[in-house]
Amino acid sequence: MATDTQPDSASGRPGAPTVIAWDLPTRLFHWLLVALLVTAWATFEFSETLGDSVLKWHRWTGLLILTILVWRMLWGFFGSSTSRFLNFLPAPATLTRYAGVALVRSEAKFLGHNPLGAVMIFALLGLLFAQACLGLFTVEHNDLTAGPLYRLLSEDARKTATSWHRFLFESVTVWLIALHIAANLAYAFLRNDPLIKAMVTGRKPAGDYADAQHAEIVSRPLLRAGLLLVIAAVVVFGGIWAAGGKFLSMRLW
Repeated sequence: MATDTQPDSASGRPGAPTVIAWDLPTRLFHWLLVALLVTAWATFEFSETLGDSVLKWHRWTGLLILTILVWRMLWGFFGSSTSRFLNFLPAPATLTRYAGVALVRSEAKFLGHNPLGAVMIFALLGLLFAQACLGLFTVEHNDLTAGPLYRLLSEDARKTATSWHRFLFESVTVWLIALHIAANLAYAFLRNDPLIKAMVTGRKPAGDYADAQHAEIVSRPLLRAGLLLVIAAVVVFGGIWAAGGKFLSMRLW
């Protein structure tokens, strides 16, 4: 059964029925991405304090971010129901209708991403992927602080990539992340829709959801996720190696 009762339910009422909303790999990806984004920011802003003037920790963090983003793209096709892109990609009419009522009344609840949330997720994934790819070509100070593929671009192109790498994070991505957090908090406190808690527990209160009544979890999700992670790592690191990328200046020790 997908519905059961738990002493500490997602609704906050002991014994209230809950349903599965998110599989474990999706939740691990979400919080790992949060941790890596914070790490990427900290290892750049405080590189001198950390004794890392060549930014090796920042660059390795970027490669890990790129790897799990590729994994998420794969999981968007081979993961559980609420994680599959086709299951929450909103049609234009659905998005317009939902946006038209979201601010004026209590609209239908969704087990997975609601239409506006889906747009936010696609935007964030796309921006982070673009920024991580740009990081492969950036040069901060000299060759020792460059991404593994910087040699493939001209000097002017490297400057452009570096400029866009910073601009996307500082002027776009940070504000979208802030909006994403604010929206989740608003839904939790104003609409009684525990989006953040569900991404921790994997469950939501049972109810009449517009998209599905419970998530369909793939068989052996951790094994499948692990295999897809290996594929993602091969795509990222193998692709960089095949393109002539250099990792020698990025040795951690």
